[in-house]
Amino acid sequence: MELRRHVPENLAAFERWYSDPEVARLTRYQDGPMRREEVERFFHLRVVGPDSLALAVHVLETGRLIGTCAISQLDGDNGSAMYHITIGELDAWGQGYGTEATRLMLDHAFEGLGLHRISLSVFEFNQRAIRSYVSCGFTVEGRARESIWREGRWWDELMMSILASEWSDGSTEPRAPASRERARATVKG
Repeated sequence: MELRRHVPENLAAFERWYSDPEVARLTRYQDGPMRREEVERFFHLRVVGPDSLALAVHVLETGRLIGTCAISQLDGDNGSAMYHITIGELDAWGQGYGTEATRLMLDHAFEGLGLHRISLSVFEFNQRAIRSYVSCGFTVEGRARESIWREGRWWDELMMSILASEWSDGSTEPRAPASRERARATVKG
């Protein structure tokens, strides 16, 4: 796994990912895919903008772009931030890429940036993501009950977090990706 700075050419992948109904179902509060102009605005402001902390997720062996992950809402005074990830290539789901990318970002957030706390939110029906976050050491700390309507019913939104002390004390075992040779975090470009 390799994390790189996004480049303008990645916009085409974002347009494909966020126009896919299944990706939209897992990542959006709104029901349905993003319109092209929404994707472009999001990409230019939040992904390649000057204050962006978004990184492209590439498969190390092939260089293939499969997703994006980001740290947002950085609060330097309190050492906290929010984490987001989307594996947009559906054929890359279920292969551990999201878990590897999350571990690399957590290592960067805690060891590189010196943050104290990383939080995220996830829809209750996204069980694959929840299992991944738990395996990385995140703990459910709350829920917004019945906050999203999908598939004819209400679902909760879970709030999860991990602290630097939990990351560094080994309580998140396995802490590192399965193979250090396969996974490295670099920022290129």
